[in-house]
Amino acid sequence: MAAAVAALPGKLPRQPPPPPPPPPSPPNSTFPRYPRSLAAHPALSSSHPSDVSALLAAAARAGDLRLGRALHRRLLRGDLLDRDAVVANSLLTLYSRCGAVASARNVFDGMRGLRDIVSWTAMASCLARNGAERGSLLLIGEMLESGLLPNAYTLCAAAHACFPHELYCLVGGVVLGLVHKMGLWGTDVAVGSALIDMLARNGDLASARKVFDGLIEKTVVVWTLLISRYVQGECAEEAVELFLDFLEDGFEPDRYTMSSMISACTELGSVRLGLQLHSLALRMGLASDACVSCGLVDMYAKSNIGQAMDYANKVFKRMPKNDVISWTALISGYVQSGVQENKVMALFGEMLNKSIKPNHITYSSILKSCASISDHDSGRQVHAHVIKSNQASAHTVGNALVSMYAESGCMEEARRVFNQLYERSMIPCITEGRDFPLDHRIVRMDVGISSSTFASLISAAASVGMLTKGQQLHAMSLKAGFGSDRFVSNSLVSMYSRCGYLEDACRSFNELKDRNVISWTSMISGLAKHGYAERALSLFHDMILTGVKPNDVTYIAVLSACSHVGLVREGKEYFRSMQRDHGLIPRMEHYACMVDLLARSGLVKEALEFINEMPLKADALVWKTLLGACRSHDNIEVGEIAAKNVIELEPRDPAPYVLLSNLYADAGLWDEVARIRSAMRDNNLNKETGLSWMEVENTTHEFRAGDTSHPRAQDIYGKLDTLVRQIKGMGYVPDTSIVLHDMSDELKEQYLLQHSEKIAVAFGLITTSAPKPIRIFKNLRVCADCHSAIKYMSKATRREIILRDSNRFHRMKDGECSCGEYW
Repeated sequence: MAAAVAALPGKLPRQPPPPPPPPPSPPNSTFPRYPRSLAAHPALSSSHPSDVSALLAAAARAGDLRLGRALHRRLLRGDLLDRDAVVANSLLTLYSRCGAVASARNVFDGMRGLRDIVSWTAMASCLARNGAERGSLLLIGEMLESGLLPNAYTLCAAAHACFPHELYCLVGGVVLGLVHKMGLWGTDVAVGSALIDMLARNGDLASARKVFDGLIEKTVVVWTLLISRYVQGECAEEAVELFLDFLEDGFEPDRYTMSSMISACTELGSVRLGLQLHSLALRMGLASDACVSCGLVDMYAKSNIGQAMDYANKVFKRMPKNDVISWTALISGYVQSGVQENKVMALFGEMLNKSIKPNHITYSSILKSCASISDHDSGRQVHAHVIKSNQASAHTVGNALVSMYAESGCMEEARRVFNQLYERSMIPCITEGRDFPLDHRIVRMDVGISSSTFASLISAAASVGMLTKGQQLHAMSLKAGFGSDRFVSNSLVSMYSRCGYLEDACRSFNELKDRNVISWTSMISGLAKHGYAERALSLFHDMILTGVKPNDVTYIAVLSACSHVGLVREGKEYFRSMQRDHGLIPRMEHYACMVDLLARSGLVKEALEFINEMPLKADALVWKTLLGACRSHDNIEVGEIAAKNVIELEPRDPAPYVLLSNLYADAGLWDEVARIRSAMRDNNLNKETGLSWMEVENTTHEFRAGDTSHPRAQDIYGKLDTLVRQIKGMGYVPDTSIVLHDMSDELKEQYLLQHSEKIAVAFGLITTSAPKPIRIFKNLRVCADCHSAIKYMSKATRREIILRDSNRFHRMKDGECSCGEYW
């Protein structure tokens, strides 16, 4: 690969500026081109079939559905549509190209005596390109039964319909056989392109390459198709090699070739290759193209080179016109780069001021930014824009909303958005699916459920810990034939591990044969969060041995695994290996992991030195990580420095005030505690409310400290009183030192008794039975007293209690915790 990249400059043709476009060719028919005003064209009043067909063809090329419908209404006044197959086929083709499936079907159904191979092929192509792949294949089967033989275009439609994978398994071999039988193998570039696309989209890139190599004639289109499929199949190195062959054969890249190659460069993380491609795009006059420019913005944003976003901004500003795609690329770039996060909302406002309407990708990126800094106030404003623009039904937006609210601690809103998303997406599909007693492998094509829908909903269920919904989605995805789909399987690995079902996550991972970097990273992250650092690191090495290249997210999981068990030496080595072995430049999240690793291990001053030596200016997350560790290790001096920096960066965040107040309270500095609390009141800042929740019989039960609102509150507190007396007899001593109020020890014990996670455990004990584990979720870090008490409770009740707090999982069994007291 390195040799190929090094060889690239010598193979890049030095292109002169592109010539001006040729003048339009002279007319060669009665209606050769699409005029400015078709309404005034004399063919509209003509009844000659060739005139009408030419006009319909022109409207189809222009995608003018309104004109097509007007022509259709005019044709219905006479009998031309009923007696001329060419006119009927032209109308059918127009509706097909405009995506008007119902109208196309009506025309086709009315052609009983006129149908020819063109009619059948146009209708099959229309269905295949508009999400009705199963219907397309059934129609082609009906055509074959009628005695008509397919032509090259019919086979192209059939190949396009062989996706998703289950349809390919059923029909793909038949399509390949027909191509051989009709003598079109290697001789027809359109059929060859369709076969390459069919094979590549179904994961068989090796066979796609064989079809490509067997083509007698190769066009820029077919070269670009295979290059793009290599990139999409995570084979960027193969894409680069093919691009070099493409240049050697004398072909010149177009905007699509260049865009695909820039994506390959982004996947490889090769800044050098990216700069060469940018230079080539400039020489060929392609750099100002919207598709190419957006790819360059994305590439620079993900490159993590110095001043990456400055390069991205320059590309953006040099574009002749900034539309929603280019704005979204720039916004996404800032989100992906993890720097200047406040810039995202400013860009969003500027975009709206220029009357550019955001799309679902724009909203998803902005919501991701809000989630990364727990800015639920801005998130709510974006949510309002989402509703106003009618984008809430998009699965990517819904998933981003759920994640934003969940990561900001607004669990009630997160669950409400998830339930709305679930009902919008799945309930209509379930209801409609009852009317289709078909093979379960292809029923989803009739009800409109895609793998991305399932993956988004499963991920959203994981964000709010709604395991039952996640299990239902898993079952439905299996019934819909997505058992081997990688997107769905990856989301299942993440969902089960985040909901505390690590064994099911491992099972989903082990059943997944076609693993990519996301699959491995999800499993590594799950093991790390559950306290199995050694297994996580072992799996990381297995991933490397299989040839899968880790990405920056993989290293966040690896460094987190080291942090959770205090592997300082190993963590430092992994941090160095990121750039040394894989060319990955550390982002802010990686520096935060290293600060956490050092500070959690007691190396607080070394962590501070590490921050001061960082090439990036530390953000609030890094300083909050250090501040949290300062309390664990009673380091007031460094804690004050960390708190000061957090407050400067995020003045509206109450977290640094609370953490610093706790640090002072632990040291008995009550005057300082009073000063901090006064500052919070003056700034109208409130401590985030602690919430614990668990799911029982498909219902989520939520608890706050001292909560008496639950219908079974009396039973819950009765069980809790009994349980606390029992564990005190086993050696549990309430840690009253963490109560930062001036009250008697008896009242402090009563206060500790009412913590939300203890209430949730008591509720779990009276509503579930052994040996089923009790699974609890908490939006904040579990306190030391609750951690100790719940360990005793697990031993007293002989029940496994799994608690997911904001940092990790605590699997408590027989009085021991998986965290090993390192949390």
